[in-house]
Amino acid sequence: MILISVALLFALFLIIGVPVAFALALASIPVFIFSGGMPPTVALQKMAVATQSFPLLAVPFFILAGNLMNVTGLTRRLVNFSRLLTGWMAGGLLQVSVVLSFMMGGVSGSAVADASMQSRLFGKAMVERGYSRGTSAAVIAFSSIITATIPPSIGLILFGFINEVSVGRLFLAGVVPGLLLMFVLMAVTGIVASRRGYAPELPERPTGGQLLASAAESIWALLFPIILIIGFRFGLFTATEAGAFLVFYALIIGRFVYRELDFEKLLDAMRGTMADLGMVMLLIMMAAVLGYAMTIERAPQEITEFVTSITDVSVLVLILVVCLLIVTGMFLEGAANILLITPIVLPVLVASGFDPIHMGVIIVTLINFGGVTPPVGVIMFTVCGIMNCKSGEFVRASLPFFLAMIIFFAILIAFPGLSLYLPRLLM
Repeated sequence: MILISVALLFALFLIIGVPVAFALALASIPVFIFSGGMPPTVALQKMAVATQSFPLLAVPFFILAGNLMNVTGLTRRLVNFSRLLTGWMAGGLLQVSVVLSFMMGGVSGSAVADASMQSRLFGKAMVERGYSRGTSAAVIAFSSIITATIPPSIGLILFGFINEVSVGRLFLAGVVPGLLLMFVLMAVTGIVASRRGYAPELPERPTGGQLLASAAESIWALLFPIILIIGFRFGLFTATEAGAFLVFYALIIGRFVYRELDFEKLLDAMRGTMADLGMVMLLIMMAAVLGYAMTIERAPQEITEFVTSITDVSVLVLILVVCLLIVTGMFLEGAANILLITPIVLPVLVASGFDPIHMGVIIVTLINFGGVTPPVGVIMFTVCGIMNCKSGEFVRASLPFFLAMIIFFAILIAFPGLSLYLPRLLM
């Protein structure tokens, strides 16, 4: 009964427009009132305890490193390199967006941040070149999902923190699925562009010399995720220490290599980091309260028992969880979804025999996929708002990409080795 009250309260607060972070905390009120008179001070303690975590320090470090890279000309260099790589294909600028999302995964660490950046960077240019507004918005939104799999993905960090799973292994596990998703989306984008007659961005393929020159200019950015993989492989640092290292790396590259980082840009990066971190940490604190309340009421155990009472076939259990994550992704921002839902569903999946590393990559990607689905997908609203695209037009243009995502998830689920190969090989 209490669990139902919590769920109804949470839904009510979302419907009336209460910010997600506060809806999470307020929805836990029935537990503190009706479960044996638990003092409200426990809620405050849980908020404080949630922030006192060494692994969680990775979040501000990676956010700051990404913001530093963005103000030092890194994004511009990656755009130029992506344009040379794929601009000669049909729908060239659309293909550039897909490839750039893969590269930006090692910088922004956030699908919403990538979608927002690319909407401002490419949105107007795509429409001016004759691409439909719906197709342009759909490509940007769906390609931003790639960011969720590429180190240092903020989603994977939060998943590892809240579920006590190795963040280093999660980072390694996301690389191959990220590559696979990039190729799947490029293939669908090429088909859509060819059918609609979208011209290439470049008149001809670039020469090897042009590609090498652009790669050399972008090399410090391209090394960003590689340094992480090498560091984890040889035990040079933990995820938190890697974040601190990359902050210094970004400072040195921006100041002494690119020579574009000055005091004003450093302040801009710090301001952006404080705004991003404030949102993430508030969600973590409030989710900790509701998570503790759900634990007291044995929610994970009851949900596990409920699912296993429906079926004990592991594949069907996974399908049920996939459907749940897609639905919750329609209504919750990715970080809130990871913090609230994954501690409940992961034990169900592990009990059914699935590997937590493999499930981590699938779950985080699924949650971000929910962000591009109506009625209130966060990524969808971000892109449509910036590009002035109607939701109906976005949904119609998204149908081929929805099908592509279903195929991608089917492949990823059917072949766990795609996620687990690198962690097993390198760690």
